[in-house]
Amino acid sequence: MNLAKQMKDRRKQLSLQQKDMKLRIGMEQQQYSRIEAGGNANLKNLELIAEGLDSELVLIPKEALHQVRALLESTYLDKTFSLADVHSAVGENQNSQYQVNKIDDPWEDILD
Repeated sequence: MNLAKQMKDRRKQLSLQQKDMKLRIGMEQQQYSRIEAGGNANLKNLELIAEGLDSELVLIPKEALHQVRALLESTYLDKTFSLADVHSAVGENQNSQYQVNKIDDPWEDILD
């Protein structure tokens, strides 16, 4: 799944319209619409959009994709996992708890 589709899906999960991004991040609807349609965006704009969508941009090393995918797929049906689980899959360690519901799962199809 490409980044533009993930942004659109996440915005819809939050019941937001493109014009709502102006209030959340100060970006005009026309600019946001171009990015969401697959247009070029600089890193700063992508970070702003992620913040506005209550999300994070992350790079996953290719060698860890299998472990991260398995971890994300195991989080369905209200299973609690820690951020330490994710970081351990990519060789890092932090402590934080997250709750994921299948209905609200922003990770669904992320690696398709």
